[in-house]
Amino acid sequence: MDVVLIAVAAVYGALAGVLTRRARFRLAVEPEEGWRSTAPCGHAVGGWVGAARCGACGERYGPGAPAPPWWPAVMTAVVCGGLAAAVGIRPELAVWLLAVPVGVVLAGVDRQVHRLPDVLTLPLAAGTALLLGAASLIPGAAGSWPRALLGGLALGGGYLALFLLHPSGMGFGDVKLAAGLGCALGWYGWWPLLQGALAGLLLASCYGNALRITHRVPRGASIPLGPFLIAGAWAGVLAGALRAKG
Repeated sequence: MDVVLIAVAAVYGALAGVLTRRARFRLAVEPEEGWRSTAPCGHAVGGWVGAARCGACGERYGPGAPAPPWWPAVMTAVVCGGLAAAVGIRPELAVWLLAVPVGVVLAGVDRQVHRLPDVLTLPLAAGTALLLGAASLIPGAAGSWPRALLGGLALGGGYLALFLLHPSGMGFGDVKLAAGLGCALGWYGWWPLLQGALAGLLLASCYGNALRITHRVPRGASIPLGPFLIAGAWAGVLAGALRAKG
């Protein structure tokens, strides 16, 4: 059964990786700009779910165009398959699988334009909290909903303090993202919350230092934190799920 579950989750992840490309293209704009509604070919872009291909002329657009959209599909398939393997048939797995596509879009947009749109970070935080509350009512759930809420407050509050102390080092979008990720990490306990938070900061630090050592960015330049916070949260959720699974 675990093999079937992992395969289904991986296929779902692959489809999600392809179908989120349009949202990434439309949301990857500067703060003062509106969401994209026109493709580079000049044709209108409608909807938020779908491959980054113009329906009128067939031209690819978006991040990585004209390369085929294989890497988001592979990455998201690995993430979803890993979650299924670690969590197993538990109610919270549905919450994680629903959150993954949102995280993929946020990571892609932040990497491209250093922005985490409220239209995704706020629903991610609220949706994770509410859905985990529903999951906690189903037999077999392995986490704690009150602790998940406290985890969101703790991680969000921690990043708010860092933002106030050093606003040039991160954006307020990182604070709102941290609230949602804290809910997910707190579900399994305080130790996974600490692991996920530290893993995200460590990954970001290693990446930033590597860029500066190789002179790809000037010293003091900011890097997008979102992708690393999301990757660290995934690692923390995996560790917590494996511990809960025994």
